[in-house]
Amino acid sequence: MAAGDNMPGQDGSGQDGQKTGYRVLARKYRPKDFSDLMVGQEAMVKTLTNAFESGRIAQAYMLTGVRGVGKTTTARILARALNYKTDTIDKPTIDLREPGIHCQAIMEGRHVDVIEMDAASHTGIDDIREIIEQVRYRPASARYKVYIIDEVHMLSTAAFNGLLKTLEEPPEHVKFIFATTEIRKVPVTVLSRCQRFDLRRIPAADLAGLFSTISEKEGIEAEPDALALIARAAEGSARDGLSLLDQAIAHGSGHVETAAVRAMLGLADRARIVDLFRQIARGDVAAALREFNTQYEAGANPVVVLTDLADFTHLVTRLKFIPEAAEDASLSEVERREGAEFAGAIAVTTLSRIWQMLLKGIPEAENSSRPLGAAEMVIIRLAHAGSLPAPEDAARRIAGLLSGDTGVQPSTPRQNGNNSGASGDSRTTTEARAPEMMAGSSSRGPTAMLSAVPRSTPETRMEAAPAPKLEEKPEPKVHLKALADIANLAGENRDMKLKAQLRQFVRPVRMEPGRLEIALSPDAPKSIANDLFVRLKEWTGIHWNVSIVSGPGGLTLVETEAKQRDERLTDARSDPDVAAILARFPGARITDVRVNQADLDEEAAAEPELPDDNE
Repeated sequence: MAAGDNMPGQDGSGQDGQKTGYRVLARKYRPKDFSDLMVGQEAMVKTLTNAFESGRIAQAYMLTGVRGVGKTTTARILARALNYKTDTIDKPTIDLREPGIHCQAIMEGRHVDVIEMDAASHTGIDDIREIIEQVRYRPASARYKVYIIDEVHMLSTAAFNGLLKTLEEPPEHVKFIFATTEIRKVPVTVLSRCQRFDLRRIPAADLAGLFSTISEKEGIEAEPDALALIARAAEGSARDGLSLLDQAIAHGSGHVETAAVRAMLGLADRARIVDLFRQIARGDVAAALREFNTQYEAGANPVVVLTDLADFTHLVTRLKFIPEAAEDASLSEVERREGAEFAGAIAVTTLSRIWQMLLKGIPEAENSSRPLGAAEMVIIRLAHAGSLPAPEDAARRIAGLLSGDTGVQPSTPRQNGNNSGASGDSRTTTEARAPEMMAGSSSRGPTAMLSAVPRSTPETRMEAAPAPKLEEKPEPKVHLKALADIANLAGENRDMKLKAQLRQFVRPVRMEPGRLEIALSPDAPKSIANDLFVRLKEWTGIHWNVSIVSGPGGLTLVETEAKQRDERLTDARSDPDVAAILARFPGARITDVRVNQADLDEEAAAEPELPDDNE
């Protein structure tokens, strides 16, 4: 769709030049010929041009596409081309620069031989039967009798079946043009009898150029960034975009400004979205929440903020592989510049993680009764993900733990200028982070840097951190002597998942401050050793070497408790008093044995501790 010179009556005036009232931009600048449709629909125009020039005109056309891309307008232009006639030309043609004798009436939907029908309100077989009865009669004045059926997918099954025979062998003077937004709902038997054209979404850059041209014709001052926002919000629909432009003109009293459009659409400031993305990439939870709340207080919709974050994440990922995408006219200067910098600094694995979390978080915020709180939780998860290792990093850490290495850390990833991850030859897939990009206001909370870990190669092999000297070992915040102490500590820190895993899958072997040797049950999660390594450091304040041994190890906490329970039941059955009670009451049985806390403390004190290497 594009702006063009208006036909008589299309500028809001009647045939006599008198004003008949304001016409919205979507109607005023409706395309009138194929040259206007060249914006966004080049493939269809080229096909029709060749067909008309060679005389290969189909008996039926199927136009499909999303709302507002010009299906009905294209149908009218096609009807105009089929019935084109002037003083010098009397044949179907796509060259419609000079209005023909039928053009005005066809474009206004009032020509007697061009019948438009809305299938949404005429769905039955009776409506189609009426068409079938009328096709036998020749057109009153035009060359062809053209039937334009909009939203054809709404027809009933009987109506489609009734149309099939006429559609396959219509009279020479009849043409059918169908339009639909749901092409999959149209029976294949109908599609096979039509020449199909898919009207694609109009690119945002083309829409921005269209809006700029229309603004100049209307004498409206419009900021390029404001038009870019409208083009993006239109989502490929020219009609939706022109309606938004109309609204923006009224909102700004004749001036289309970026801030006013953003407020009208409920959008967040694109520059501030970039700032929020930076805080998330740095893992700065507090700063990210402050920035998010500032945007919310300024009127931004929480769901829109998350959606814009997802859009920017997609942009950064796309720029990583297609740098020339930064030339898109619908992008702001901030998005273009900062997006390219982030693309060179953040790994694909990190961007993919942010994208997946946003895809899951946006519906949560949309469906929540408290969108603000739900969106904040998504922001927290995104920023907190900075402390989570990438899958390949976790695998190498576990490998290091199995080999007995202490607190492994990845070496600095190599710089890869060939768009890492794009081919199988690029084995090191991480770019080195640019420190100046992530610089920002300091945070009170911990900061975790998001970075991917390169694949294990001789150049990027992880090295064990040197063991600190004995006199430099910090004092732990919590003294742990047994596996049960670690499970209780996990419960106190509300990490119930880790606590359950410790109780069910971990078999103790050896334990001392800063060192834990364990064996795992066959069905144990693979991440448990790495989780212990991270959590013990966080909870105790000292580094822990968590090693997995191949031996059987001791009993799990669950097995220990079950064993103790069985022993108590056995002791209870052997007690003379209990035995007398069971004998006195046939069918009675012991289901549980409860002991005083003092007795449990005595048992715990008597239980031997795990051996210490220093003993």
